[in-house]
Amino acid sequence: MARAWAEGRLTWRLDVAPPDRPAHPPEPALLPPHAMPKRGKAGSPRARIALIHALAHIEFTAIDLAWDLVARFGAGCPRAFADDWVRIAAEESLHFLWLSARLEMLGSRYGALPAHDGLWESAQATAGDLIARLSVVPLVLEARGLDVTPQTAERLRTAGDAISAGMLERIYRDEIGHVGAGVRWLHWACESANMTVDSAFERSVRLYFKGQIKPPFNVEARNLAGFSENLYQGLAS
Repeated sequence: MARAWAEGRLTWRLDVAPPDRPAHPPEPALLPPHAMPKRGKAGSPRARIALIHALAHIEFTAIDLAWDLVARFGAGCPRAFADDWVRIAAEESLHFLWLSARLEMLGSRYGALPAHDGLWESAQATAGDLIARLSVVPLVLEARGLDVTPQTAERLRTAGDAISAGMLERIYRDEIGHVGAGVRWLHWACESANMTVDSAFERSVRLYFKGQIKPPFNVEARNLAGFSENLYQGLAS
């Protein structure tokens, strides 16, 4: 089967719709974002563990998000769509394993703290619309990671945690590619639907994203991902 897939001879379809949400381990407890406890004083060991735990949960959820794109939308897209998101799922898995291992080095573990479910709530809201899913998840939520990760890594390095900082810097380089895949497939989906990318993106964000698009933006990283300022600057609050 793997060889047939590699040679482009494998075809498939879904007879059953994917579940509303994937299976989840007993821990961490999932809370609404507003109910999450504060992380504490910046730079303290407790705050560092809370930060890394939050990032590990983002990466854990990102694995499911990538596979959900394949399962929910892949049958109607070119094979390259599945190739991209399977690769991204594998990279998100590595990111989770790195951060999970780092938590154990710091005397904690993934699941020891609560986590919020905002990422999956966005996936559920866009489950019926590929253009909306690509607009909100890779191009709002993941792109926000490009904006904040360099400063977060620098704070960790300043606090003496070069190991965690190095992990975030490595993850950041991969995430540029993940946002780039979102841009690439949004353009394909809009072209297939006879829609302009800018109007489709704006409509999707206004309908399905309940937060705010906050500057400052990491324009350099977004440009590397092919994410044009014209798409997001007008939505900034």
